Amino acid sequence: MNKINLQNARLAVTAGTPGQLVRGPLPQIAFSGRSNVGKSSLLNTLLGRKALARVSASPGKTITVNYYDVDGSLLLVDLPGYGYAKRSREEIRRWSALTDGFFTKNPSIDRLRAVVQLVDCRCGATEDDHMMLDYLRNADIPFLLCVTKTDKLSKSALSSALDTIAADCSVSRDTLIPFSSLSGAGREELWQKIFACIE
Repeated sequence: MNKINLQNARLAVTAGTPGQLVRGPLPQIAFSGRSNVGKSSLLNTLLGRKALARVSASPGKTITVNYYDVDGSLLLVDLPGYGYAKRSREEIRRWSALTDGFFTKNPSIDRLRAVVQLVDCRCGATEDDHMMLDYLRNADIPFLLCVTKTDKLSKSALSSALDTIAADCSVSRDTLIPFSSLSGAGREELWQKIFACIE
């Protein structure tokens, strides 16, 4: 799997309804998190690109499932961010239907190898994050817990935040993946864990 050319990535499909979700044989790794957790920046850093995943100026604007094809070998699936307070009821309804559809009406759900759940190191796991983690556990879907924006905290503050997040989310501290899109810290570790999930 390490022979995958990570630079060879493209936006393959943008799905706005459950009926548009991708049907196909490639393994999938999905990325989930609240709006403004740094999902697009993380995907750009993972793929060594500046603007493959669009970083929205206004969080919660995009309500689509975006599939990124990596070298014809893997699909990275960007799920719409949740928890954005300024969304209208109609937008929240659409988000719920699409995200729920990804897990319950997905023709390729058997190709989903893991969900990378993103948590902001500065605010920890939100109620919405806990709901998503509970869902993944109940559905027996493997997940990786990635802690974003680690460059925003001092070393000691980050260490304390990681302890808190691990305890709050009932996971071992050493399973957390601290990540900074600014410095690229955590990129190699996250790829190693993704490869382990799909091999």
